[in-house]
Amino acid sequence: HSVSRTSPNLAFVPACLPPDPVEVEQLQHFVSNSKRLFVMTGAGISTESGIPDYRSEGVGLYARTDRRPVQHAEFVRSASARQRYWARNFVGWPQFSSHQPNTAHLVLRDWEKLGKLHWLVTQNVDALHTKAGSQRLTELHGCTHRVFCLACGDQILRSELQKHFEALNPTWKAEALEVAPDGDVFLTDEQVCNFKVPACRKCGGILKPDVTFFGDTVNREIVDFVHQRLAESDSMLVAGSSMQVYSGYRFALAARDKQLPIAILNIGPTRLDHFASLKLNSRCGELLPLIV
Repeated sequence: HSVSRTSPNLAFVPACLPPDPVEVEQLQHFVSNSKRLFVMTGAGISTESGIPDYRSEGVGLYARTDRRPVQHAEFVRSASARQRYWARNFVGWPQFSSHQPNTAHLVLRDWEKLGKLHWLVTQNVDALHTKAGSQRLTELHGCTHRVFCLACGDQILRSELQKHFEALNPTWKAEALEVAPDGDVFLTDEQVCNFKVPACRKCGGILKPDVTFFGDTVNREIVDFVHQRLAESDSMLVAGSSMQVYSGYRFALAARDKQLPIAILNIGPTRLDHFASLKLNSRCGELLPLIV
């Protein structure tokens, strides 16, 4: 492997035992027998980069706070909801966008280079697989690093939009106490009320992150494309996901229907545990580098 070792940030990683040598051998056997491996990753692969997930016991956002992510319908319908979302996102963006890939992301990049990994699908919106250099990649739920107009479809980089926010809000200030999995922070209504949100530079329409918000559905073309990549694969590895969200879970059901062997690497239970060929309860960044 050409994996460069990075020190993991374990603040948001649930406690677990070190990899069992038997488990390492089992996963090694699974990967060695795969010629066209289909990998799906979730928030659990990015927790070691310092990004919290939603559902992990004790350390996930749902366990620690009563905060919930923005709903698609509310964002589209309500100007104040958009103002609140973008104010929080503006404050959280410098920290969120600075996160770097960890060892697990780099291992999957190397598997692709070696021809072992046929396709990688991530449910994450943090761009860490792209930063790691993965190319055979589908971002199932989009990416926070891109923004588009709901009216005309014009796209802009999120880093560019940050400059527009700064120009519109030169004296506005708020402090980021903690960044959520989707990059926002908690702010009070008083802090948010004076924040100005730019419109689309081309048509004046509503700007939205290129992300599938809760309550929205994944583009049909993307779903069909991922099903095609799965049909070309001979096994499936789920890394760092409890697969509670149906948009990802459907592909595990499809893999089961095709009778593909399925391995799961995730701390804690998942929706697939009862039909997976292999379940491993370890950190992605600790176990994946041991596989050759």
